[in-house]
Amino acid sequence: MRTARAISLLLLLQARRSMTGAELAAELEVSERTVQRDVLALAEAGVPVYADRGRAGGYRLLDGYRTRLTGLDRTEAEVLLLAGLPGPLGDMGLADPALAARLKVAGELGEAPGAGARRFHLDAPGWFRDAPVPPLLAEVARAVWGGRLLRVRYRRRPGAGAGPEAAAVERVLRPYGLVLKAGTWYLVARPDGDDPAPAHRVYRVERLTAAEPLADRPFRRDETFDLAAFWDAKAAEFARSLLREQVTVRLSPHGAARLPHLLETATAREALAGAGEPDDHGWVTVRLPVESLEVGYEELLRLGPEAEVLEPPALRRRLAEAAARAAALYGPPRR
Repeated sequence: MRTARAISLLLLLQARRSMTGAELAAELEVSERTVQRDVLALAEAGVPVYADRGRAGGYRLLDGYRTRLTGLDRTEAEVLLLAGLPGPLGDMGLADPALAARLKVAGELGEAPGAGARRFHLDAPGWFRDAPVPPLLAEVARAVWGGRLLRVRYRRRPGAGAGPEAAAVERVLRPYGLVLKAGTWYLVARPDGDDPAPAHRVYRVERLTAAEPLADRPFRRDETFDLAAFWDAKAAEFARSLLREQVTVRLSPHGAARLPHLLETATAREALAGAGEPDDHGWVTVRLPVESLEVGYEELLRLGPEAEVLEPPALRRRLAEAAARAAALYGPPRR
């Protein structure tokens, strides 16, 4: 996200108290989706911005919050929106400029330097998993922030190569950005070469066995590249690649409303968009892509009587058996 745009968004909300996504998009000359991403980034950075629902709704700042963003140098400004993420900033070697930025902002606000962190915190890793910091993350981040080529040695995932000699590869990359997803760091980069260079690719930072920023070799960045949009598309593509089976399901109105909470949001929306007309009781029939019939069983079991599997027959029988067992458990009390 462009720092200047984020600051403009923040100052607009401060000046006008409330603005809709459409109004902000028109003022900033971006899409409403970009406004949503920028608002989320501000919130994750400790800015108390929230969305009001309803006809008179819009984006607002918490009452009493004001800021005057002055005195920041380039590096401090670039990390300001991440100032609510002290862990990841330290992992990337950016703790010092982040601290300087927080001290300056705190001085302008008349608050203690840690006031924002006491009110807002982002816990990036998923539940029940350890997320060790990749040992070469700081070197990779230095190349990303400095706009320098990065020479890496990369360990491919098992099965990606033809033999032991193909297990690791060396590349010189144009590093465009870093993504932290559920505690795992990813590098988005293009292999260096004659223009047009190969397409952007995704590398897990933990699989790097060597990383050397080439201080004397800057690269010309494609300023039209949108890291957030690229990652959204890749994530959706990855999610779709996992969905290898199809099931036909009847859903009650409540079941249809619950579907986005069970499946990846875009997948659920696409399935519901392709549903037939509701019957007299409001039930609709949809085709759901699932990772496997085993996964489909676990997901649809959570809908209970709000879903009826029509196909495939094996999954229908399995859910019928589960329903029968549940009915026996909740039948008349045993004497």
